[in-house]
Amino acid sequence: MRRVTLFVNGTSYNGKVVAVYGTLADLLSVASTKFGIKAANIYNGKGGLIDDIALIRDDDVLYISEGDSFVDPPNNLESPHEFHSWAHTDWITLNVGGRRFTTTRSTLVKEPESMLAHMFRDKDVWGNKQDEQGAYLIDRSPDYFEPILNYLRHGQLIISDGINLLGVLEEARFFGIERLAEQLEGVIKNSQPPDDHSPISRKELVRFLLATPTKSELRCQGANLQGVKMLCTNAEGASLKGCNFEDPAGLKANLEGANLKGVDMEGSQMTGINLRVATLKNAKLKNCNLRGATLAGTDLENCDLSGCDLQEANLRGSNVKGAIFEEMLTPLHMSQSVR
Repeated sequence: MRRVTLFVNGTSYNGKVVAVYGTLADLLSVASTKFGIKAANIYNGKGGLIDDIALIRDDDVLYISEGDSFVDPPNNLESPHEFHSWAHTDWITLNVGGRRFTTTRSTLVKEPESMLAHMFRDKDVWGNKQDEQGAYLIDRSPDYFEPILNYLRHGQLIISDGINLLGVLEEARFFGIERLAEQLEGVIKNSQPPDDHSPISRKELVRFLLATPTKSELRCQGANLQGVKMLCTNAEGASLKGCNFEDPAGLKANLEGANLKGVDMEGSQMTGINLRVATLKNAKLKNCNLRGATLAGTDLENCDLSGCDLQEANLRGSNVKGAIFEEMLTPLHMSQSVR
């Protein structure tokens, strides 16, 4: 991205720093808005007419006219050449929180409404304090200032590892660099993890399962898994605590033949769920709603079913060796389990 300084034809004051995008007509439109005129021609500092956007370079000083010929700016303090040299090649050293940064004045004024632009657009206007080596003192964090200075240099947001984005955002706000602040807000928002209590869809869960190595731990606590189909799924050791498998439309979740060894499903809503011939050895199912669930042939060895609602659940042929059935909400009839 290129940035240029614009002046009205025949003047050398009240300039505007603008970004160069698109075509020459786009730049003329921006100039018209900035100066409140009907911009028609663009000249360089030597009076040459610019008729192609490709001829414009970064940090050029250009003059805008409403169709009239080029007029040399008045020589009040400096010639146009001297002004250009001062404004764009004048090197400045900053002492920011004890760290020194050297850059050009043109870099510091690229955002025309920023505090840095007001501080360094004109020489000594703000009476900026300097250290013994002549560096301008700025009492801010150098770690957070460095990405801002680099942004002004090349227009790209690049932040080193270990730098807190919130710190850089606060510096951007402090210096009044609004475009950078908006960009940082978007980056921070996109980097935030989702709310731990927000439900995930069935499609998202399947994607997580496919992307998770078999030896890795998978956590899906509080997921919304209404009517999910997970036949023969390998979710060994997964955390599915407090999940909702109940579909109000009546579609029953199907985990038939799933490997759920050591899974934590405590407090989950699983009315009518199909866990036929699934493996739930050493699983935690405390306080689950398993009313009307199909657990026929299910391996429930050493499974903790304390506080569960197993009314009308089918446990025929299930392995309940070592299973815990304390504090059951409804009586468990022997006819429900024959093994």
